[in-house]
Amino acid sequence: MTDDARRDEPFKRLFFALNCPPVQRKAIAQWRGELGLRAGKPVPADNFHLTLLFLGAVPLAQINEVCEAAGKVRTPAEPLRIALDRLQVWHRAGILSLAPEQAPPALLRLVYALEQAMLPFGFEESPREFRPHLTLARDYRTEAPEATTPPEFFLRAERFALFESHKGRYRILQDWPLN
Repeated sequence: MTDDARRDEPFKRLFFALNCPPVQRKAIAQWRGELGLRAGKPVPADNFHLTLLFLGAVPLAQINEVCEAAGKVRTPAEPLRIALDRLQVWHRAGILSLAPEQAPPALLRLVYALEQAMLPFGFEESPREFRPHLTLARDYRTEAPEATTPPEFFLRAERFALFESHKGRYRILQDWPLN
């Protein structure tokens, strides 16, 4: 199939992620509010998540195959617990985010397993280095604000999910247990 034909196919913008539970979203949004941000565009709390693997434009005809492959991924034997204890700015990408000081090995193994499962589909030409984070604001072009209370959040995930990005909103298409 040519690139032009592929571009004309109907598609969805997809990514794998760990969802942020509603109680945690509320706590993080409240903490972010206390930062008094004067720059960037805050990400809606409903969109808080930790991306595992960005797929990009996936043809509708391939989504079932992607889900089948994801369902075969070997996952950790227990829920993941990820500390979000570092506030950081990615200047090149223009984002303010929460990230773990140290990524848990089980999280890194899950991401690697997903990358391997998605290789046959050829979604990304050049894989990016995985840097776990939860985006707080986009178009952020200044230094990290001073936090009066340091970030001490723990994202606990029992499932990973395939999300669709559509008009600035994210929705789960399918999810799988982490045990």
